[in-house]
Amino acid sequence: MKVWTAFLLAFTALLPIINPLGSAFVFLGLVGNAPGALYRSLARRVAVNNILFLAAFELLGSTILNFFGISLPIVEVAGGGVVAAIAWRVLNEDDSSASSPCKQEESSDPADARLHGLKEKLFYPFTFPLTSGPGTLVTMFTLSAHMSSRKLSANLLGHAGIFAAVVAVSIVVYFCYAYAPAITAKVSPSTAHGILRVIAFIMLCIGVQIAWNGLSSLLNSLKA
Repeated sequence: MKVWTAFLLAFTALLPIINPLGSAFVFLGLVGNAPGALYRSLARRVAVNNILFLAAFELLGSTILNFFGISLPIVEVAGGGVVAAIAWRVLNEDDSSASSPCKQEESSDPADARLHGLKEKLFYPFTFPLTSGPGTLVTMFTLSAHMSSRKLSANLLGHAGIFAAVVAVSIVVYFCYAYAPAITAKVSPSTAHGILRVIAFIMLCIGVQIAWNGLSSLLNSLKA
């Protein structure tokens, strides 16, 4: 598999699940009223943490499969079904659910209390589960297994494409988080939700395709 193909597959699958624009609303509510420099600093560290977190999970995917004796077709069927289910849920969300600014109510404490200990929250909850939640981990696990190949060159190219997609999505996360106050003021939640639905439909197709690849392999093994 070419690097570009793997990149497009991973980027299209990860972007709607991580949903940087939607998470920016929640991030804004958790950080609260703070200088722009603090937002940029936190966003940069969260983006780096996200890259390291997902890269480690990608590298350990094959090891976990071998340890538990799980075959690639099984992972493709299960993982593809999960990805499709997440996409289906996004497609059928009410427009009112896009009103993420209400999350700001979670940070009703005084400003000093909100800013205190933000650095200790860089991994939890800013990186996990706000940026990369369980759905992201399942998708990474599925993509990692899907890219596995007997040929070393194809395997390396596939994983390089996934890593490039992780970096690209994390860059989007950085800009959305760093400029969350400005973005949330200009982009209406309904517009962001409409764009998300289009991407979610593409993700639904990807999930079905991955599941079908695994199911086809299982059916062929029965015929053999």
